[in-house]
Amino acid sequence: MSYKIYSDEYFMNEALKEAMKAREEHEIPVGAVIVADRRIIARAHNQTEILHDVTAHAEMLAITAAANSLGAKYLNQCTLFVTLEPCTMCASASAWAQLGRVVYGAKDPKAGYGRIIQDILHPKTKTKSGVLEKECSGLLSDFFRDRR
Repeated sequence: MSYKIYSDEYFMNEALKEAMKAREEHEIPVGAVIVADRRIIARAHNQTEILHDVTAHAEMLAITAAANSLGAKYLNQCTLFVTLEPCTMCASASAWAQLGRVVYGAKDPKAGYGRIIQDILHPKTKTKSGVLEKECSGLLSDFFRDRR
């Protein structure tokens, strides 16, 4: 597939690459990238098993890496691209970081923030869902099917 450079699809594809790394490490395949000025400043994937840390979600790791990259705790000029709808913990971290945008692929009907608290993100954060949804949800479905 070819995507226009710097499109939401392009960056979600980069997040999918991170999700595939997680799968290779036997982690739930969720990947994230954070973009500032059309440049990826942070990449991460789930590492809860490897790090023995329930908070080591892709989004949390990416937010920390982006803040370190910029030398700032607020990421209001940044966009988080993540393959799965953020959970409440990750959505809260996004709010505290004041992310400018959150773009995700697959919905998470069991643990996604939208199911629990609609207004958890920062009031100025824009959201977009369903970007490469088929690819994102397919990776997760395949992972859980293979585990059964």
